[in-house]
Amino acid sequence: MPSVRNIVLVHGAWGDASHWRHVIPPLHTKGYKVAAVQNPLTSLAHDIDRTSKLAAAQDGPTLLVGHSYGGAVISGAGHVPNVVGLVYIAAFAPEEGDSLGSIFARREPPSGAASIRPDKDGFLWLAQDTFRQSFSQDLDETEALVMAVTQKPIAARCFEDKAGPAAWHTKPSWYQVSSRDNMIPPDTEQWMADRIKTRKTITLDASHASLASHANEIVALIEEAAKSF
Repeated sequence: MPSVRNIVLVHGAWGDASHWRHVIPPLHTKGYKVAAVQNPLTSLAHDIDRTSKLAAAQDGPTLLVGHSYGGAVISGAGHVPNVVGLVYIAAFAPEEGDSLGSIFARREPPSGAASIRPDKDGFLWLAQDTFRQSFSQDLDETEALVMAVTQKPIAARCFEDKAGPAAWHTKPSWYQVSSRDNMIPPDTEQWMADRIKTRKTITLDASHASLASHANEIVALIEEAAKSF
């Protein structure tokens, strides 16, 4: 058993901890202690605080795994002393001063951006009728429908909040690029992976929902990271 047994999974926008449902059982079976945070998605600071508290509550060295917007969260929460590494799953990896919006502005908007719908309370949703083609086109219709119906909106301010000092400067990182991602351009994901100088980057023929459609490969990357310590 590797020295790192604690794994904290951090969901992204338009979802919650249940997005990790195909990753949790195999990690548990392999003997890891798994926790999956339920972030409020109300501001980057709020989500970093919630994740930091869960990470600090783990007994011993801990690996943070972030999907999508969750990558921005682990880049901040990774400063918790017992966090030893970061795994990014089709995720944002901001530098200090970056916002998600500024990262998006580097390229043409991805096709999935057309599905984003703001509400009167300042939160963003994905249109249910285009959720699958935008977020999870490699999942079956039933699973994509459940994701669409149970989605958790994210505050629009989360795309404007500027990141603080990035933990990936001091903690080793791993990255998974989704080559058919319609929410974050694959070239942007590869650029972020290169910028943070990962120990390993893998590319999957996957949608943005790679944590559900390619769970076996995601588990293997997480385990490789855990065993490296």
